[in-house]
Amino acid sequence: MFKACVIGLGYVGLPILKNLSKKYKTVGYDTNHKRIQNLKKRIDIFSEFNKNDLSEINTTYTTEIEKVSSCNLFIVAVPTPVFLNKKPNLSHLKDVCNKISKILKKNDIIIFESTVYPGVTNDFCINILEKKSKLNEGKDFFVGYSPERVNPGDKKHSLKNINKILAYPHNYKKKDLKKTYSSLGKKIILTNNIKEAEIAKVIENIQRDVNIGLINEFYLVCNKLNINFDNVINLASSKWNFLKFKPGLVGGHCLPVDPYYLSFISKKNNVQTKITLAGRSINDSMASLVEKKILNKIKKINIKNKKIIICGLSYKKDVADLRNSLSLKIFNNINKKNKDIKGYDPLLNIEIAKKKKFITSINELSKFDVFFVLTNHTIMSSILKKIKHKVIFYPI
Repeated sequence: MFKACVIGLGYVGLPILKNLSKKYKTVGYDTNHKRIQNLKKRIDIFSEFNKNDLSEINTTYTTEIEKVSSCNLFIVAVPTPVFLNKKPNLSHLKDVCNKISKILKKNDIIIFESTVYPGVTNDFCINILEKKSKLNEGKDFFVGYSPERVNPGDKKHSLKNINKILAYPHNYKKKDLKKTYSSLGKKIILTNNIKEAEIAKVIENIQRDVNIGLINEFYLVCNKLNINFDNVINLASSKWNFLKFKPGLVGGHCLPVDPYYLSFISKKNNVQTKITLAGRSINDSMASLVEKKILNKIKKINIKNKKIIICGLSYKKDVADLRNSLSLKIFNNINKKNKDIKGYDPLLNIEIAKKKKFITSINELSKFDVFFVLTNHTIMSSILKKIKHKVIFYPI
């Protein structure tokens, strides 16, 4: 029987903890003291879970690694961002491996969920664990990899409804581990090859990023030629095998990051990832395009003595997270030029919204005349319907 510790309680770790706690003794560990305090109070500032959801979690929360030493299964779901130069930042993984190595015991199992390039688990993580703990992986302790497939804001494709890969090249407690992971997916796909699972994860996201990049490029062409893009897509999608992606701002923690992880290891092995980086370049450029469209619209329309607000500031639809948000970047740039332009996002935690000096009350929206909608949350249209005498623009 496992006693599991989930390390990193963000979008990936918290759902894992919630599902595991229904059947197993669990501990939730995170270095963010505020996050732990909030979770103890049943508060999720990203609004993925409400108080009732969090009340279902029968677990212990802690910021002290020593308090998880009684666990024998460690699931690591820490962030793997990039530096400003777009090279992989493995500092969170390094920190976790150093901490786990201090409490690592014989027969412990560690499963990494963080997105990485192929080779990180074997060549980076295991190397630290062995060196610091003086134990041997495959003999004294055992490591596997299960790429996360959490899609924030998507209630349909939750953990219980998706297929989940589990790469575990050992016989030790393999059946027990698969049974435990069956709480984290509709179907568990076992493989012995960790590197294959690592690269499968990054190409899942890169494929989507490239497709969005392609559709964004089509959008740019139609925009330049003064052709109605929506009509074009509707016509093209009448073909049976046309993939109907939507143009937009690609932010967040996966799609803008994963291409650089793949290109990093590819470059090290003398392979150029031309299409991968081309798609990323197009998607990165969309923020400046949208910003220019808003500024041009402000110049053209008669807005003298009219109040302007930019709505939808999180990084994607139906997600309450400002981190890595191109919508927020656009707002900040415009707001620097015109302090009278305000921001609003109906999904934001009230504490975060107030800190950013955003509008926090729906009633305040009636004071505004011109609305620019960037991240069009599902709830946004119903909110805007209640406001009379307004002008609404969707820049993309």
